[in-house]
Amino acid sequence: MNKEYEILQSSKVSRASGFIAIFLIIFLFFAPWWAGRADIRLLSEIFLYLSLASLWNLLAGYCGLVSVGQQAFVGLGGYLLFALTIFSGFNPFAAILVSGILGALISLPVAFLIFRLRGAYFAIGTWVVAEVFRLSFAQIQSLGGGSGSSLPVGIVKSIASSKAMRESLTYWMILGLTVFILLSVYLILRSRRGIALIAIRDNELASQSLGINILRSKLFVYVVTAGLTTILGGLIFLQKLRISPDAAFNVNDWTAFVIFIVVIGGIGTIEGPIIGVLVFFILRETLADLGSIYLIMLGFVAIFVMIRAPKGIWGFVSSKYNIELFPLSRKLKEIKGE
Repeated sequence: MNKEYEILQSSKVSRASGFIAIFLIIFLFFAPWWAGRADIRLLSEIFLYLSLASLWNLLAGYCGLVSVGQQAFVGLGGYLLFALTIFSGFNPFAAILVSGILGALISLPVAFLIFRLRGAYFAIGTWVVAEVFRLSFAQIQSLGGGSGSSLPVGIVKSIASSKAMRESLTYWMILGLTVFILLSVYLILRSRRGIALIAIRDNELASQSLGINILRSKLFVYVVTAGLTTILGGLIFLQKLRISPDAAFNVNDWTAFVIFIVVIGGIGTIEGPIIGVLVFFILRETLADLGSIYLIMLGFVAIFVMIRAPKGIWGFVSSKYNIELFPLSRKLKEIKGE
């Protein structure tokens, strides 16, 4: 009996989710016409955290590089935005794109240092690098030193003629970058390089014996993640219009919350950061008025999820119902038998 098979890379659920995603992107594109300014800022913040979480998930969930120092590149992006616009006369949006290239280049010597470390030492090393960045920028008096500085009025007005238009342009750039990051992560993980990354995460020794260049694969992800995180940092502080070392390199805002989002959503899945960011903002919007109790509640939620669903909310749902909205695996389906 001869059997023929076909390789399936999608399902009815994933195709339906793809159409829903396209419709949602179009709907969100027109948000400046149907949402208020406060809603636009909230949506922008959600997209920024989703992007940061997706990049951290690519780094830790698929490469095994658990970083607690991604705030280094967020702060770097913010300060490069200010430096390029104030001292070099760059348009703010052009400065953000240039800062991404510079962030990727700067990440190369950083990677040379921290890639010598393993496990917990790697995580501590990334935090030390972020602190070095913070202390270094605090010494630059032309950018406000330790107290920080604001973006000059002339530069702010060069973005758009009105405040509403400036906020809309920033929102569209954030939305576009978020879509680009999610699509890029998905395509990377669907490629041969993505298969190599998953193999490295599951068993580094076995993947090396199969001929996978571990250093090159990890370096590629680290540099790409650093460059895109730097761009996100520029957008974050373009919204805020003010920067200081403590705000730019805040481990709580730019790393701890991101890790919380990925862990409760489901590390090592594309859907996890999406679920996690929705849960995080629902909790934040409902509990933020409680002050420090809000942070305690976040801790309780994280502990509960890790105990009841070690793979995160999406990991639990996916394993129970065997569904993938953005499938990475390939399945064989019998199409003919004789």
